[in-house]
Amino acid sequence: YSFILNDHPLSILTVPGAKECCIEFNSMSKSHNMPGWRIGMLASNAQFVQWVLKVKSNIDSGMFRAMQLAAATALEAEQDWYDGNNANYRRRRALAEDIMHALGCTFDPRQAGMFLWGRIPDIYNNVEELTERVLHEARVFLTPGFIFGTNGARYIRISLCCKDERLREALERIRQAF
Repeated sequence: YSFILNDHPLSILTVPGAKECCIEFNSMSKSHNMPGWRIGMLASNAQFVQWVLKVKSNIDSGMFRAMQLAAATALEAEQDWYDGNNANYRRRRALAEDIMHALGCTFDPRQAGMFLWGRIPDIYNNVEELTERVLHEARVFLTPGFIFGTNGARYIRISLCCKDERLREALERIRQAF
């Protein structure tokens, strides 16, 4: 998600010494709107790349060439394309923030990526209490953070992948119910 709502994407490989111990993986699924294509890339030192290629060669026999060419073309996208894509996410992010505020949730405004995570108010015993209330009273489903592990037990997650109209409708329903 490093290219989504992030004006200064960082690579772990820019850290001194990282190439000796790290492999950076990136997917084109989210950053280039290619979900389901299973196209990605990795970067590291030559030895690590060779090790990964050796394992990969025993797992499958490659990817359909047309998809590889499409991915290569996507990687040549001009900055305007990224700016336009991020403009969409910024609009949706503003709506998601309004939903968080309407529910009394707090969040870190520096979050990047295609999801907004918010901490639920202390008045709720658990995240299920809030998400069930929103579901039954506003008819809006919010993703409870616990499905991603115990650290998400007091968090909700809003995806920025749906259309603006859906987020506006969810916001309006929540405002009416709360």
